[in-house]
Amino acid sequence: MGGIVHDESATRATVFVEPPEAIELGNELRAREAAEQREVLRVLRELTDLLRPHRELLARSLEMCVAFDDLCARARYAVIVNGHVPAIGDVTLTVRDGRHPLLLGGERPVVPFDLVLEGDEWTVLVSGPNTGGKTVLIKAVGLLSLLAQSGVIPPIGPRSALPVFTGIFADIGDKQSIAESLSTFSAHTRTLREILDGAGPGSLVLLDEIGSGTDPAEGGALASATLRALTRRHAVTLATTHLGALKQLAAETVGIVNASLQFDAETLTPSYRLLKGVPGRSYGLAIARRLGVAAEVLADAERSVPDAERQLDRVLADVEARRQDVEKHAHELDEREKALREEREGVSRRGEDVAERERSVRERERLLDSAAREQARSYLLDARKTVEQALAQARAAVDEATAREARRLVEEAIDKTEREREGGSGKREEGSGWRSLEDLKRARGVPTLPASHLPLPAPEIAVGSTEISLIGMRAGEAEGELLRALDAAIAADLPYLRIIHGKGTGALRKMVHEVLGQDRRVRRFGFAAANQGGAGATVAELKP
Repeated sequence: MGGIVHDESATRATVFVEPPEAIELGNELRAREAAEQREVLRVLRELTDLLRPHRELLARSLEMCVAFDDLCARARYAVIVNGHVPAIGDVTLTVRDGRHPLLLGGERPVVPFDLVLEGDEWTVLVSGPNTGGKTVLIKAVGLLSLLAQSGVIPPIGPRSALPVFTGIFADIGDKQSIAESLSTFSAHTRTLREILDGAGPGSLVLLDEIGSGTDPAEGGALASATLRALTRRHAVTLATTHLGALKQLAAETVGIVNASLQFDAETLTPSYRLLKGVPGRSYGLAIARRLGVAAEVLADAERSVPDAERQLDRVLADVEARRQDVEKHAHELDEREKALREEREGVSRRGEDVAERERSVRERERLLDSAAREQARSYLLDARKTVEQALAQARAAVDEATAREARRLVEEAIDKTEREREGGSGKREEGSGWRSLEDLKRARGVPTLPASHLPLPAPEIAVGSTEISLIGMRAGEAEGELLRALDAAIAADLPYLRIIHGKGTGALRKMVHEVLGQDRRVRRFGFAAANQGGAGATVAELKP
């Protein structure tokens, strides 16, 4: 049948043959694919030629898109980690609510830390037990500083400040190398030499487990000398250690301060809270006991601990216990203060509610009083017309009969006004109308003077200057207003003046009666009718 044999089976009973027809079709297919690729390449070259004049503009647009994408990414990161822009420049290191950037977003919550250096503090010596978070702390400070200097808002809280470091040096982890014949201590020492050669003012130095890997006495001496040298250069240094000798360095050297990460002595679990100014205990033997080390081994180890170390551990334990008591007391005070603040806010809200109700009641009272006054004025205006007509008729009377008729019309007008004011009942309140001054005094137990005791009809008060209100005034202020009203009424030749003083404590009423009783221009005065104010108002009849 012809064709190409491509393969055969293991038993050679089967061969795989490509017939001549398939060969021709395959060749044609490959030729078409090559032609397609050539056409695509030709189109791409033409398009490239069209875009080549705009090369610089496209390059700038790409750079702008990259910059915008970078800015958006940094902004999204700042929102996700709840970061705040720190103060940057010639400032002291101040980290508030700081968190390790690589621990965020994990399953376990991240405990924030606060690290604030004063102006004369350059070195922070962090001590405490293993797994307490010392290495995480110094790594976090380094990463936060690098993020800020890279233009990324780090996961820190407000009121933070990060200096611009000219160099960041770190000795973290074990760099031993068999190929380079470096032991753990040798690797640390070589890195330490490079740090001392390059670190100076404006540098950040991170040293993990400084002085370890060799004899504790010699390692502690080398670590002390290194920390003092970096402090003198004003390089910001964060170092972790377990050496008891270094814990006393802060008390002997200006610029070095102790710090520790809080550890629960009962449960032997870390809380990862940074405590500045207090060295931490290592809890080595306690952790070994919890992990099941034999009791006789632990007892032998405790006896082997030097007296100085044992005494220092007791002092640190006492300090830690006192600190916990202070924190507990401070927490209780905060809770009490919170309760008192909530109680004060509740009282304040209740006071505001009461004040609002009082304002509402006063406003309603004012509106009702205004409406009552308007209604009374309407009644008085209607009655005034009738009274004026009757008085005109009385003045024109030529005999006694006509005068009596005019008086009857006046009384009927007054009775009609009172009935309308009282709802049309036609009944007058007992004791309404005027009384003489002597009747008023007799009712109040004051000795009377010889005078007319004839009751006067309830007068109709003209609107305008025939009425004055002293409500809300002090006695001194009200007296001046009353005298000015009397002068105006006499000058206008008015027959009556109605003084509204209210009931209240009676101080205004007493002052009004004293002034009216001493004024020779007043013929007589007394309380107004019940439907015109009663004991809350006084009507004075003026002499012509």
